[in-house]
Amino acid sequence: MRQGASNTFRVIGFLLATCLIQSSQAGQSPGRVLSEAAGIPWPAVIAHRGASYDAPEETAAAFRLARDVGADYLEADLQRTRDGVLVAFHDTTLERTTNVRELYPDRAREPLSSFTLAELKRLDAGSWFNKTYPQRARPAFSGLPILTLDELIDIAEGGVNRPGLYLETKRPELFPGIETDLQRVLERRGWLDPRPHAPSGAVDVASGRGRVVLQTFSRGSLELLQQSMPDVPKILLLSFGDGYMAMRSAVSFEASGETDEAAFYARQEVKSEAEFAAWTDWAKAHGALGTGPSVLSREPDPQSYMDLVKPWMNRMTHDRGLFIHAYTVNSAKDFESLAKRGVDGFFTNRADLLLSLYNRPSPVGIDALLRRNGY
Repeated sequence: MRQGASNTFRVIGFLLATCLIQSSQAGQSPGRVLSEAAGIPWPAVIAHRGASYDAPEETAAAFRLARDVGADYLEADLQRTRDGVLVAFHDTTLERTTNVRELYPDRAREPLSSFTLAELKRLDAGSWFNKTYPQRARPAFSGLPILTLDELIDIAEGGVNRPGLYLETKRPELFPGIETDLQRVLERRGWLDPRPHAPSGAVDVASGRGRVVLQTFSRGSLELLQQSMPDVPKILLLSFGDGYMAMRSAVSFEASGETDEAAFYARQEVKSEAEFAAWTDWAKAHGALGTGPSVLSREPDPQSYMDLVKPWMNRMTHDRGLFIHAYTVNSAKDFESLAKRGVDGFFTNRADLLLSLYNRPSPVGIDALLRRNGY
């Protein structure tokens, strides 16, 4: 880290500690103080892979809908093609959400990184959604392409609302140098500098200091992101198991023989308070301003995991000067109960529902917004 940046963070740390003491005395939320000091909306509405409940994840339809419904951030997983282009895609392989088996039957199980951008652009990344969720299917979802990071930025810049970007280095060990690649794109597109304000009354996150938030599960990638972009807010995503936070049980889901992953993780506990503290301390010491812990959903949800937002965990995290953005929350009951525990923002597939609970409902419904955008 540059010496100047190091001194800056020491000053910020002192000021935040002072603010936390004052906010505690005044009865204010420590997470709100921490978020606002970083220029991040509180509470934050983070559209997980776009508005992925109502449209195919990480496609233009999902990101445009999330932008227009009023989400604070468009969240995306970043990987790199064989010819060096950053794209928004979650899975390491293409089988779940594209027709790769039809177009490239001999390569169906190859990683995304083995395909060129031109090859990926031939894939249909939308029809799977229509088959999986027929009640939310739309003919126009068929044939939607995989997006580049540049195309995602075009969407973020293309509406009345100007959301921020919440970007994850996905499996960065597979993409050496992806942190520098990301820096170059954000620099070239002007997202590392102050940006023009959105019209009055519109979402205006992109003009503030928290216009970009960088996220990763990888401690090594967090260090590299901090080196390349020290002034950009970052969070360390918190998980469990091999290479991550230790559980009390030594038996992994893979070794358990169980088939219900959500049910397995619902029973798991962190090994100790010291284990949780070690991860939050490391995150703070290496440039993170927040954490991204998993949640245990109270209602059935395939994205329900181990409960890393227990009240004592949230107090410990705030006490260390870190805000909390939890993943992935999709029900009103969970939004309300976790907010009471002190969570400062949510990754959600249902940004519209969360915005309504925050008294920020979109004046235009989901169906009308999709049709307005050609879907």
